[in-house]
Amino acid sequence: MAVAQSDALVVFGVTGDLAHKQVIPALYAMVKHGELTVPVIGVAFPKWSVERMHRRITDSIRRAGGIDNQRALKTLLARFTYVSGDYNDPATFAKIRQALGKARRPAHYLAIPPSMFETVIEGLGKAGLSRGARVIVEKPFGRDLASAKELNRVALSEFPEDSIFRIDHFLGKEAIMNILYFRFANSFMEPLWNRNFVASVQVTMAEDFGVKGRGGFYETAGCLRDVIENHLFQIVALLAMEPPATRDYGAVQVEKAKVFEAMRPLTPEDLVRGQYQGYRKEKDVARNSDVETYCAVRISIDSWRWAGVPFYLRSGKYLPLTATEVLVELKPPPQRLFEDSQPGSGRANYLRFHFSPNPSIALAARVKVPGKEYIGEQRELYLCEELAGQEAPYERLLGDAMRGDGALFTREDAVEAAWAVVDPVLRKHHRARIYRRGTWGPKQANALLGPGQEWHNPGAAEPKEA
Repeated sequence: MAVAQSDALVVFGVTGDLAHKQVIPALYAMVKHGELTVPVIGVAFPKWSVERMHRRITDSIRRAGGIDNQRALKTLLARFTYVSGDYNDPATFAKIRQALGKARRPAHYLAIPPSMFETVIEGLGKAGLSRGARVIVEKPFGRDLASAKELNRVALSEFPEDSIFRIDHFLGKEAIMNILYFRFANSFMEPLWNRNFVASVQVTMAEDFGVKGRGGFYETAGCLRDVIENHLFQIVALLAMEPPATRDYGAVQVEKAKVFEAMRPLTPEDLVRGQYQGYRKEKDVARNSDVETYCAVRISIDSWRWAGVPFYLRSGKYLPLTATEVLVELKPPPQRLFEDSQPGSGRANYLRFHFSPNPSIALAARVKVPGKEYIGEQRELYLCEELAGQEAPYERLLGDAMRGDGALFTREDAVEAAWAVVDPVLRKHHRARIYRRGTWGPKQANALLGPGQEWHNPGAAEPKEA
């Protein structure tokens, strides 16, 4: 059965920072590409004039990369209506209804603080604006298992599950989507992709900057909630899921949810928290703050495919560089024929997914160097992804949500299963270890690794290309 396209887009929080930096440029790109042909209603509290809102939209697009299509800009401005009002006031939703006119299948995008999600969803329901509509909710979806369940309850009281789109811009990145394609489009992957051949999996998301004036936000979130539980868990799901029966949205979501359900709940010993020197001096940060700006975790997936294979995840601020990478290390050959291929030598074969800044996929294998001795070196078979023409994450995700395609979004059961993994250590954990800026975090993270294993740092000297 064909899924109906949304016939309007309502953007709550349209004057906010997220809308200015990401959403409005995405809408402009969608107009340029012929993907946005419906009215856009922006909603926020400030009592701005239409002219001021238009200046805000123009400034957003100019800062994001410039205005290269005046016709597209004029079209976006012509389709845009601004509604000012308090989200707690029913009159605000009455004005939204009036602005929608004949539209009957709007998509409501909540680019607002999570504390306002329930208020807006309930307001939409009371005003009759949820019937036939979709709701797009920005992460984080809850801050623990209990709040996620409550938010799911409220959302499901007004919208069916297939009309709820829990957005994580990370999943809209082309390089992240390529995990699913690369795994299941290549026949050589499946025989290797299991506990018999994989020794460990590492996922690193490093940033070379701090909280950038968002200390108040980070005090309420921390790295475990802000990065590990959503961004990196989603990568793990794509790496560890079973082949879906089809590429259908539902089939993919079922398999991703099974990964979270198979994850063993974390204990304090599976977790190392760090805090960069000087964090407590950041604006809006408590002087005795124990919030982590670095987090490393050891994940166990109790499934037939992955039993016994550790997944190591880490992320942090003020690390040596900004990069996101996965390293899947393979087990060494069962018999040691050559002296330079002994276990623990750091020379095991691996598959490397590098997501940013320059997306690539590399397979490392050993080859013999010329000479009488049986000595080799590691070489990488290297695939570089072309970046030209790819959609920005918000352009892709907003377009998908308005079409009703939920493949890149997260479902209720997956959200709750993921929170169930981290819930035990959100409050019961060891204190954060202080680490120096420009390092790879506290040295205690090394203790999470198994014998003979070490962290692979993105950007370290890689083997030669084959």
